[in-house]
Amino acid sequence: MLKNILNSIKAYIGAFSLISKLKLWKYFIIPMFISCITACGISFIAYNLSDNLGAYVSDLWIWDWGKTAFTTLGTILGLLIIIAIGIILFKHIVMALSAPFMSPVSEKIEVYLTNNPNQNFTNNTFAQQLWRGIHINMRNLTRELIFSIPILVLKFIPIVNIFSTILLFFLQSYYAGFGSMDYTLERHFNYKNSIKFVHENRGLAIGNGIVFMLCLFIPIIGVILVLPLSVTAATTQTVKVLNQKLIQ
Repeated sequence: MLKNILNSIKAYIGAFSLISKLKLWKYFIIPMFISCITACGISFIAYNLSDNLGAYVSDLWIWDWGKTAFTTLGTILGLLIIIAIGIILFKHIVMALSAPFMSPVSEKIEVYLTNNPNQNFTNNTFAQQLWRGIHINMRNLTRELIFSIPILVLKFIPIVNIFSTILLFFLQSYYAGFGSMDYTLERHFNYKNSIKFVHENRGLAIGNGIVFMLCLFIPIIGVILVLPLSVTAATTQTVKVLNQKLIQ
């Protein structure tokens, strides 16, 4: 698994140049716009909800002493929780709505890598690609929230919250990479077998998602470039594994 994680991370190094070489930037205009609008909307909601959540947490402290400190801590923790949930929602909303635009890009990259323009890919329509994106991301969103909520609760426990943060980061990375890989997998597998493939190659998903998550911490530029880079990197590695399976 570690080898696959490292390979997925390294794949980002050549992603930018590959996009430029194949002249794919024009295909990312709408997904970039979707990313910006979604990020702005979630940031606005997070900003407005953090104080309310902090006030709610402070009400749990019934004593007068330490009230201010507890309120401040509650606001900070509330903001972190909202940001974590916001990132989860951002990933899946953007990936679902961008599916019809990312799938053709992934296909162009695969054709270039395999040097076989006549591959028998599944010819899905715009609507089918959009539904596939919504279907897979709704499934992943539900599972990620189910796993994330208990981890978020651990953030209120000192020391333990350090490990819960790391665990949450890797969980989010896995599902971010999952979404990026599915733009390639939809041409080769049905819904069920795509999930099986990602499960068997968790390292690829985690490695891709690690860089995806780190990109989100880069103001503005990260949100704009995260999807083009992650999809390109995921496609190169997914195609490589698929070809290895065919050879075997």
